[in-house]
Amino acid sequence: MSRLARSASLVLACVVVQVTVLPHLRLLGVVADLGLVLAAAVAFHDGPESAALAGFAAGLGFDLFVETPLGMSALAYALTGYLVGVVQASLLRAPGWIPPVLGGAAGLVGGGLFVLAAALAGTEEVLGSHTARVVALAALYDALLAPFVFPLVRRAVTTPRDRGATWSLR
Repeated sequence: MSRLARSASLVLACVVVQVTVLPHLRLLGVVADLGLVLAAAVAFHDGPESAALAGFAAGLGFDLFVETPLGMSALAYALTGYLVGVVQASLLRAPGWIPPVLGGAAGLVGGGLFVLAAALAGTEEVLGSHTARVVALAALYDALLAPFVFPLVRRAVTTPRDRGATWSLR
């Protein structure tokens, strides 16, 4: 299977899990943003441009199932993926604790971008008093999911030959 097909399958699986499974796995009343974690994982393994594309695709797929204006999640996920990719490129080496940190940071940035885009689009229901709590809890949930998503993305964006050629101290 080609790299593009593996990546597209991963994005599709992400959207399906986001809209079917995660709403039933709420933590403290909040649902994780699996698309943000996916975008952060792609940024970590494949760079900012690929992360922006993966984030946009996952966000657009998710936007089809929610009542917010079409494209808001896509915009937030794409920008977050790109920003995480730019930050990750400056890391000299990646310690084992970086996936949860990047997942949580992506949750905070993506949630903030989503709220900002919603405010600019005139969607007033996201400007409630509990918005900061929801974004923070969702980011924590995203950080908990990151150690499971990052290895899946690594397998999707690298070829078996590339995986055999890399080494790490972990």
